[in-house]
Parts: sequence; C-alpha cells; structure tokens
Amino acid sequence: MDPVNELWVVRHGKTEWSVAGRHTSTTDLPLLPEGEAVAEGLRDRLAGVEFAQVLTSPRLRARRTAELAGFSDPQVDDDLAEWAYGDYEGTTTDEIREREPGWTIWTHPTPGGESAEQVCERLDRVVTRVRGIEGRTLVFGHGHALRALAARWLGRPVEAGQWFKLDTATLSTLGYEREHPVLQTWNAP
Repeated sequence: MDPVNELWVVRHGKTEWSVAGRHTSTTDLPLLPEGEAVAEGLRDRLAGVEFAQVLTSPRLRARRTAELAGFSDPQVDDDLAEWAYGDYEGTTTDEIREREPGWTIWTHPTPGGESAEQVCERLDRVVTRVRGIEGRTLVFGHGHALRALAARWLGRPVEAGQWFKLDTATLSTLGYEREHPVLQTWNAP
C-alpha cells in the first residue's frame, strides 16, 4: 500500500468580521460564541484520525479553532497567515468596488498588501513541507489563503482558488489519486 500523504484543511470559525464580509488578515479578532461552538463540533469529526503534523496560522482565530477542535499545541506556521489585504483590511468587497469596479482578491492588486506571487511563494513552502512527510497534515487557517493553498496543491496558479468556496469551520481534504494531486472533499460542514 502506498504511504498516506494528505492535507486536511480547516478554516477558522466565525468572527465578527467574517460574518460582516470584512477582509481580515492581520487584525486579530476572536471567534464569536457561535464560531466557538462550531469549532468544538470539529473535535468529534477529527477524533481518532492520526496526524503526522498539525499546523496553524499565527492568528488567534485559527489557533483558537485548533484548540477547540482538540489540538491544543499545533505548530504555528507564518506561511499559513491570511492573504495580507493591506489598505483593504476591514473593508468589504462592495466597499472596495466603489473605488475599484470589478475588484477581486484573485484578479486585482491589494495596495499595501500581498501580491498573488507573494502568496504563492509562501503557500508553496507549505505544500513542500506537507509533501516532505509521510502521513496526514492538518492545517488551520483562513478563507483566501486556504483556497489558494488548494490551488497550489493541485499545481494551479493561486488565482484558481477563486473557484473553491470555503465557509467558516469547514473541513476539506486534499490527497492523491495515483500520482495526481486531487481534492478529496471540499467545504464539508
């Protein structure tokens, strides 16, 4: 049997800004009580699954989701931080589009923030790290960065993440079919 090499992905639970649709990268917001409850619900789904490594974004919302899901000591990996929104931090897409019609994180610049190339570079380090070990890796992170991570797992440009909707406190798995990287499950509540 081939060794298992899978990437399990969990987006953090709901925060005040995720509910409002505000872009949240460096602002360190706590989970809402509802976000904590759903994160706790992940504990049963992940119980009994053996992970070779558990990684988390440095942000409180991801670390707290990991803790509530039963992983009190994940390794913090700065490469799993959310896409840095720069001047757009705390704003909604509709507010940005008032100044920049048609704007999306996937297709337009983020003044004062990260470019798609910068996001690609750091998420490629995560993919390399995961593929360098035998076993399952569990990561806790954020919407745009995890969608971009899935794209990079599949060997696609970061911008391909725009086609992978990812809700809060969901579980997704990426792995292989023979030698081809695949999405096994995505956005499972």
